[in-house]
Amino acid sequence: MSYSRLQIALAIFAMAIGTFSIGIGEFVMMGLLPNVGADFNTNAQQTGHLISLYALGVVIGAPLITLLGARIPRKPLIIALMLVYALSNLLSARADSFLELQLFRFISGLPHGAYGGIVCLMAAGLVNKSQRGMAVTMVMMGLTIAILVGNPLATWFGQLLDWRTVYIGVGVVALSAAILVVACVPQPKQASATRVRTELRALKNSQVLLTLAIGSVGFGGMFAVLSYLSPTLLEATQVHEYWIPIALLIYGLGSFTGSIVGGKLTDLNMKWAIAGALTWAIVVLAVFPLSIYSLYTILPMAFCLGTTAMLVPALQVRLMDVAGESQTLAASLNHAAFNIANGLGAFLGGLSLNTSLSWQATGWVGCLLALAGLMVFTITKYHSRKSSVHLSL
Repeated sequence: MSYSRLQIALAIFAMAIGTFSIGIGEFVMMGLLPNVGADFNTNAQQTGHLISLYALGVVIGAPLITLLGARIPRKPLIIALMLVYALSNLLSARADSFLELQLFRFISGLPHGAYGGIVCLMAAGLVNKSQRGMAVTMVMMGLTIAILVGNPLATWFGQLLDWRTVYIGVGVVALSAAILVVACVPQPKQASATRVRTELRALKNSQVLLTLAIGSVGFGGMFAVLSYLSPTLLEATQVHEYWIPIALLIYGLGSFTGSIVGGKLTDLNMKWAIAGALTWAIVVLAVFPLSIYSLYTILPMAFCLGTTAMLVPALQVRLMDVAGESQTLAASLNHAAFNIANGLGAFLGGLSLNTSLSWQATGWVGCLLALAGLMVFTITKYHSRKSSVHLSL
């Protein structure tokens, strides 16, 4: 089935509004850590657990919801997921205790991975095979724009008004996304129900698992730094809190640039795109600790940190290629992998704050994680060549 350019544009826009709400809901906590901590009287490391709990929700929800919803057509499934996301963020805004907020942030993470994976597949199914990299990039552009514009503005509003107002806004945007999907997204014939047993084959596919490991470990380096960028600016760079949304805006510009470059490189040469993104991340994270004591150096490094997002479309498309008939679960697990990276980076970055290196430590931890991701990629390439040799014999 072929679609007009207008149909494709409207469908991708509708699904991207959903990824936009997810982008704000996931990342704005990193900018509001000091505000939430002040409200509940928790320190940076304790408040950082909210980031890890959201990520844990994604990791658990992605495979669980994908398998339970295997027989549900994709369009009604993503509508339901957006409605759950809307409700859980509205409940986060009404949390009376830190324990309640932890629970609602975990629940908010549950629909994230399944939604992100399914809309990437639906976007790729609307275009020719040679255009999949950019189609995935465009549907995930909502996430990128959230990082670029939404999160800095949301952080500013959270500082100006209240962090709870931000999560009310996230809930309203998610509800709007559900309505737009109803109106604008077609239900392709090939997106009909799949068997649970078919989807579970992804868990037996070594190339799928290795690709997921690249994202889980390699992208954790970026999150080790980003999760604590706000307190780093306050404590190490020693600037006023109004610089936090500005730094997040600069990070978002980098993320936007990295996403576009990553989509184009993926369509040119996917393997080189993955290797290049990880190598660049290692360089950026190694330099970051040297930049944190001056505003004139940490802001350019925030941009460079954002450009490491070029890894995302490359891994998403690689999973489509190696997953066979298990694409829905594999695509959802990719978002789970990036949230394992989120949780791992936030956890290890938080632990590193207790060392003598203090705020510099997050960068060194991040560099080691990115290096480990590149090593996993090398193993993946070797395993892929070995498997090809066996198949040809």
